Amino acid sequence: MPNLTLPPYFNLTIFINIGPYRYPALVSFLLLYVFIVCANWAVLVTICREKTLHEPMYVFVASLCFNALYGSTGFFPRFLLDLASDVHLISRVACFTQIYFIYTYGANEMTTLCVMAYDRYLAVCHPLHYHTRMTVKKALTLVSLAWLIPAIFLTTLIYLSATLPLCGNEIHKVFCANWNVAKLSCVSTMVNNVVGMFMSICTAFLPLAFVLYTYTRIISMTWRRSAKFKGRVFHSCLPHMISVLVYSITAFCDIVLSRQNVKEMNAYVAIILSLEFVVIPPLLNPLVYGMKLSDIRKRIFKIV
Repeated sequence: MPNLTLPPYFNLTIFINIGPYRYPALVSFLLLYVFIVCANWAVLVTICREKTLHEPMYVFVASLCFNALYGSTGFFPRFLLDLASDVHLISRVACFTQIYFIYTYGANEMTTLCVMAYDRYLAVCHPLHYHTRMTVKKALTLVSLAWLIPAIFLTTLIYLSATLPLCGNEIHKVFCANWNVAKLSCVSTMVNNVVGMFMSICTAFLPLAFVLYTYTRIISMTWRRSAKFKGRVFHSCLPHMISVLVYSITAFCDIVLSRQNVKEMNAYVAIILSLEFVVIPPLLNPLVYGMKLSDIRKRIFKIV
């Protein structure tokens, strides 16, 4: 008969002893966290302060930057603490809080990229009606929905996982993950799996399918136009395309990792695959939008 318990702590077992390299790694990740915060904060403050940037496209960019700050706050402080410590125990409450932060960060990223694709589709395919179909008020409404819908689904999913009786407390990752906790369950997780699949479809697969659909329409629209027009469209859509590509690759790697037996993998590879989902998008987004969009870049340098 399995020992059905609700363990007060989880053990993050994927951390490895890197000896004298621990503190250089700690300093490196601390500097990385500071850079992510400063870069995203700079773009966010610039958009909020400059009235000329109070347009739908920049509302979505601000949402991405705020989400990067939100997700990084949910991951880096705990990760830095684990790097500095020989013991990697995390309380049950802290674990599920971290799951909520990181999972809502991931879902918010995808749903925001989805509404940004809709914005680019209107701008390219319906330019004469863009300013009537996409206003700042409508952009704020879409961003609110992009954050609210994942929050509702994930609250339900995490509640179901938090009430599972568990037969272990080892999580083979550098941060708490819902699927890793569910795998410790002593009872059937069918309801969790169904809710998790439904949430994934609504907050990941459907938004990604919509992004692909909008770019199919954009490509079809620009295919027979002049090279100059294609250049303007490409310049307008490139930051968004980079964000979608980077996020999709890192999210895919994280999903694949969660379905693998991490104990049989190289520890360094497993750690890299765990980190990229919560590090690369928050790091690249402010660089892509801050440097690529001239209006933001000029005003950032003006403020500095």
